[in-house]
Amino acid sequence: MARSSRRLTSSSLFAEQDVPQADRVIRIPHPHRAWPVAAVAFVALVGAAGFRATPGVLMVPLQDEFGWSRATTSAAVSVNLVLYGLTAPFAAALMDRFGVRRVTAAALTLVAAGSGLTVFMSASWQLVLCWGVLVGLGTGSMAMVFAATVAGRWFVRHRGLVIGVLTAGGAAGQLVFLPLLAWLTDAHGWRPASLTVAAAALLVVPLVVLVMRERPSDVGLLPYGAAQAEPDPPRTGDAARTALRALTGAWRTKAFWLLAGGFFICGASTNGLVGTHFIPAAHDHGMPETTAAGLLALVGVFDIAGTVASGWFTDRLDSRVLLGWYYALRGLSLLVLPALFADSPHPSMLVFVIFYGLDWVATVPPTIALAREVFGPSAGTIVFGWIFASHQLGAAAAAAAAGLLRTSLGSYTLAWWGAGVLCLFAAGMSMSIARAPAARPKVPEPTGA
Repeated sequence: MARSSRRLTSSSLFAEQDVPQADRVIRIPHPHRAWPVAAVAFVALVGAAGFRATPGVLMVPLQDEFGWSRATTSAAVSVNLVLYGLTAPFAAALMDRFGVRRVTAAALTLVAAGSGLTVFMSASWQLVLCWGVLVGLGTGSMAMVFAATVAGRWFVRHRGLVIGVLTAGGAAGQLVFLPLLAWLTDAHGWRPASLTVAAAALLVVPLVVLVMRERPSDVGLLPYGAAQAEPDPPRTGDAARTALRALTGAWRTKAFWLLAGGFFICGASTNGLVGTHFIPAAHDHGMPETTAAGLLALVGVFDIAGTVASGWFTDRLDSRVLLGWYYALRGLSLLVLPALFADSPHPSMLVFVIFYGLDWVATVPPTIALAREVFGPSAGTIVFGWIFASHQLGAAAAAAAAGLLRTSLGSYTLAWWGAGVLCLFAAGMSMSIARAPAARPKVPEPTGA
C-alpha cells in the first residue's frame, strides 16, 4: 500500500498534504504558517501604534484642562520616543531569550496600562510616567525590530515585502485610531480616548498567545521560500550583553553611523515633528482638530501603500538609491509645508498629504536590508535595533525642539524648514554607504533574529 507523507512547502503560498489517489476526494490547501504569524504580527503592530497616534490628538485638550504648555507635553512625548527607541535593541535579544510571544504580550499589556492610567493623572510628572515611560517601554518592545524579527525568521522569499507590510502596521494603527480618537476627544473628552486605546491593546494579547510561534521549526516547517533548514542559532541567555556586544562591534564602522545618522533624521522628520505637531500646527491656523486628525490619518492611508511598495522595491533595487530618493523627496515636501496650512483643507495640502504619506516610513525596508547585508542576518537585526534607537532619538529631539520653538516664537515654521534641510543631508549620507564591504564587520553573531 502506498504510504502518505507530509510535504513541507516553503516556497509556495500553500502547504499541502499528499495522500494516495484513491483516498483523494477533496483537498483543501492551507496557507503556510508564516502567513498567519505575519498577520497576527501586523495586528499587534496596529494595536501598539494606537497610543503612538494619541499625543497629537490629546495635546490641546491636556493644555486646556491642566494648563500644560506645548513644551511640557512635548517633553513627555520625547521621553516616550527615547524609550521607544532605546528599548528596541534589547527587545530583539529579549525575544530570543524569552520568546516573541511572551515579549509581545507583555509589551501590549504595558501599552494598555500606560494608556489606561493616564485617566487618573493630575500632574505633569504623571504624564511623563504613563505616557512617556510605560507606553515608551511597551511600544519599544515591539517596534520595527519586531517586524524585522518575524520577517527574518519566517520568510526567505518576499522578506522585503513582508517587512514593508508589517511596517505599514504602524500606519494602519494611525489610520484606525486617529479619526476615532479625535471624535471621542471632541465629543466625550480625552479620557474615553485613552481608555479606548488601552482596550484595543489588550484585545490583541489573546491573538498573540494563540497564533504566534517562535520559529518555523517549532511547527515542523521551513521558512517560507527556504530551500533547506538552517540550525537555530544558540541562545546566550543574556539579552543586555548580546545587544551591547552588537553595538560595540557595529559602531566602529562607517556604514553604521551613516545608517544611524540617516535614521535619526528620519525619526525627526516623521514621528517627532509631523506625528506630534501636525495637528497642533494646523489648529494654530484655525483648522479644527478633527479635520487635522483626518488629514494625518490620510497620511497613514498612503503610508501603507508607500511602505508596501518600498518593500517590493527593496527586493529588486539598490537600497542605497531608494533611501536617497526617499529622503530627498521628503525634504522637499517639508520645505513647502509651512505655506500650505490654512483653516480648511485645500488641494495643495491634499497633494502634500498624498506625497508625504507615500514616503512616511518607506525608509524602513531598505534600511533593514542594508543592516542585514552589512552586518549579517542575525547580528543585523539587533544592529538595526540600535539604528532604530537613533531614529527615536531624532524623533524625541524634534518633538522637544518643535515644542520649544512654538512656545518661544509662536510658530512651527523654523521646525518644518530645519527638518526639510536635514532630510536632504540624509539623502547624501545614504548614497555614500559603501556598496559592498570588502569584509563584513566583526559584529558578534547574537542569539538569532
